[in-house]
Amino acid sequence: MPETAVSAFVLLFVTIGPVETAAVFGVLTAGTHRPERRRLAWQAVVIAGLVLLLFALVGNRLLDFLHVSLAAFRIAGGVLLLLLAVDLVFAHPTGLSSITPSEEHEAQRPGDIAVFPLAIPLIAGPGSMTAIVLLMGQATTDLARATVLATLVACLGATYVALVLVDPLGRLLGVTGTNVVARISGILLAAVAVQFVLDGVREANLFGSAPQ
Repeated sequence: MPETAVSAFVLLFVTIGPVETAAVFGVLTAGTHRPERRRLAWQAVVIAGLVLLLFALVGNRLLDFLHVSLAAFRIAGGVLLLLLAVDLVFAHPTGLSSITPSEEHEAQRPGDIAVFPLAIPLIAGPGSMTAIVLLMGQATTDLARATVLATLVACLGATYVALVLVDPLGRLLGVTGTNVVARISGILLAAVAVQFVLDGVREANLFGSAPQ
């Protein structure tokens, strides 16, 4: 269980990206009073948590309904996470790891930003949704599944703290520090993504059995 908890926490922490999310949150809420920031942060984390919990509980059933094997999803998910890792390593955020320029422009319009773009796609984005489905697919016991869900709660808690402390965190890390965190996260995520692809290929037995 300790290995499951550590690997799940690393994968979810990297794909959710509390530090990177806080950086965008700081830009979108510049000039907003602290109580309002706390409200937005809390609502965004709760909504994103419900979305990710839904994917965790029904994601694999949805794959069964679509007749998609877990091996195929591991390969596809590994490729998606690898693309996200490339974004993080080269510090060129796209729709996988952040929001696009058009989405950022839309988010700056008057209105509540807790749902969009904070909860979706910043916290509960393609990477974190894929990660939670893959992790729950790998969990073969109730204890392992409970461990994955507990690590999800821990990562969401870390995200809330990062959003609330966005100003001191920004002063501490700056742009360079944020990029360093992103690049280290990208390297870790790349290794995990490749492992998912290898596990999927092995499980699918794409190359057949060795001749006797």
